[in-house]
Amino acid sequence: MTAYKHIGGSVIFVDPCAPRAYTPSCIDKARLGGTEATLLKIATALSRRARIVVHQKHRRETAAEGRIQYRPFENARSLRRDADHIVVINSWKVALSIRKAHPDVPISLWLHVIPGRHNRDMGLRLRNAGIPIVCVSESHAASLRAFLRSADSALPEIMAIHNPVADDLMPDSTVRDANLLLFASAPHKGLSEVLQIFQTIRLQMPSLRLEIADPGYLAWRTCVWPQGTRALGKLSHAALMTRMRSALCLFYPQTSFAETFGLVIAEANAVGTPALLHAGLGANEEVASSTEQCVDGSDPEAVAATIRQWQNRFPIISGQARFRLAAVVERWWNHIEPRSAVDVPDHETVCGRPPF
Repeated sequence: MTAYKHIGGSVIFVDPCAPRAYTPSCIDKARLGGTEATLLKIATALSRRARIVVHQKHRRETAAEGRIQYRPFENARSLRRDADHIVVINSWKVALSIRKAHPDVPISLWLHVIPGRHNRDMGLRLRNAGIPIVCVSESHAASLRAFLRSADSALPEIMAIHNPVADDLMPDSTVRDANLLLFASAPHKGLSEVLQIFQTIRLQMPSLRLEIADPGYLAWRTCVWPQGTRALGKLSHAALMTRMRSALCLFYPQTSFAETFGLVIAEANAVGTPALLHAGLGANEEVASSTEQCVDGSDPEAVAATIRQWQNRFPIISGQARFRLAAVVERWWNHIEPRSAVDVPDHETVCGRPPF
């Protein structure tokens, strides 16, 4: 393993949108989305090379795990003055307030979402503040550029660094069930439509079953679940990957929710499972490792035909190397561009009172 020096100051991540405090040891107990889990993966990997501090909304006390310190986020002036780089999650207005308090520190906005129309002036204001935007896919970056241009806004620097997939996530010898489909996203990501599509194609293929894993961070009303469905609830990541490996495919042909990245799609491919996706929506075609996984999700016949094809001849699927954690961390490290190096000791794990 490569030995690294650490930069002299700190790389600070600011999560002003966190619904509750979180650390790696507590992440499975919380009802959190992929943004928080992704932040922890990147922060943990970067902590081999840099002092990392993560400020979170709703955190009331300082904690430390591994090499990372976790602190409350009160306001821009509560951040350390020796920061080498500050990365703000999703909130461009918080990034601007931090720029006022820290005029000489490099700041990046790490955007995981698609901004609403009320954010039309964000491009000009971020450009004037010298704050680049890091999107989570090339399609996400392209849609953001189009949005800002449509608002007659000047463009800041916009780049893409993909969300990471674990380096050791691989296919194994798990036996697949050719009749088992898996939905593994929050309900608001098209679950109602997925259930309707499943109900339609099951009339032709009555042996099909659909399992639904929900990350649990958002309650949502859906239509009545059809026969053949089974709710798995919230699973640990390891348990979800086990179900993924045993399914014919990740069943995600919904046509309304555009993923900015779609980590569950990349993880499905990484374990050798195809993802049945709607073509042309969000980052689907960028993240899927083969074009055969993208069909017209509004056409039940096309969806059913793809399932039959995979039942008769299961496709050879593998994840994309550029999504692996090691590759993604290198891109982040190159973006941060540390200025100096000193050794940094490990922190002891100090959780204190559980924040959940």
